[in-house]
Amino acid sequence: MIAIAAADKNWGIGLKDQLLVRIPSDMKQFRNHTLGHVVVTGRKTLAGFPNGMPLAGRTNIILSRKKDYAVRGGIVVHSKEELLAELRKYNSNEIYIIGGESVYRMMLPYCDTAIITRIDYAYEADAFFPNLEEEEGWQLQEEGEEETCFSIEYRYQTWVNGNPLSLA
Repeated sequence: MIAIAAADKNWGIGLKDQLLVRIPSDMKQFRNHTLGHVVVTGRKTLAGFPNGMPLAGRTNIILSRKKDYAVRGGIVVHSKEELLAELRKYNSNEIYIIGGESVYRMMLPYCDTAIITRIDYAYEADAFFPNLEEEEGWQLQEEGEEETCFSIEYRYQTWVNGNPLSLA
């Protein structure tokens, strides 16, 4: 499984249920990675998507504690156990965890890879990706050259987990 996110210097990923910043090349990379695959998101993160709808061209699995929650074009699960059971139906390397914070924290131990767009700026944030520099078993495998968009400096990073948990 793969976690994918854009995080600032402090591993911030969002403020008031919105992304901290939108970088066109990062959005394109996200689309290229996830298109045709399974994406796992929380209900509040989904609400921040265009029109609050699941992403086209992907199998969308939405985690919500609200038992009566339903969304057209998505598979809704209500617990970690339900989510893990649903994910067992798919090839692990086809699954992308796309947020928010609680979903990342819950599923990161099951991920073997994290694709992070690391933004060289500290934004005001109220949602955070787990700090992979401090997470046991995670190592930076690859870091791209610094890129710039509208004076925002960022790098693409690939992190690997030496001992991910099995979905089985």
